[in-house]
Amino acid sequence: MVVSLRDVVDALNILSDEHQAFLNKRTGEIVFLTDEEIDAVEAEEPLEEYPEWQRELIQKAEEVLGSEDYEPLPDQFEINEWRIMEQFCWTVKDEELRGLLLRAIRGRGAFRRFKDMIYRYGIEDEWYQYRDRALEEIAVRWLEARGIRCER
Repeated sequence: MVVSLRDVVDALNILSDEHQAFLNKRTGEIVFLTDEEIDAVEAEEPLEEYPEWQRELIQKAEEVLGSEDYEPLPDQFEINEWRIMEQFCWTVKDEELRGLLLRAIRGRGAFRRFKDMIYRYGIEDEWYQYRDRALEEIAVRWLEARGIRCER
């Protein structure tokens, strides 16, 4: 099986605190599950206790969690976007701007301040390109560690 690297990177790009992504190693399909769906499977409550619209999602979660075909993609903690932001800051050539960015990512509200700064100084394109490359490196390492081939 050859997996699309772009699909994996796109999945890593949209992860959140409430979602997990899983790769089907046989088909290359990426499945997103919410914590609520995972909790429903782990609670082993009857499907009838859930609204009809949610039952199909819970059944998919049961399939994913009960199969060795699915591998969980790195989560937000494994990705460590704050570290990626810090590494990006060190690539900024302008010393003054670099210092401002490094101060912006300290403490509470770091992500918001960082985003405000990159837009204020017009370097958002550079940031998103850097972030995409970093996510691509994470995805490649993750796939290689599992013996999964990818196409770029």
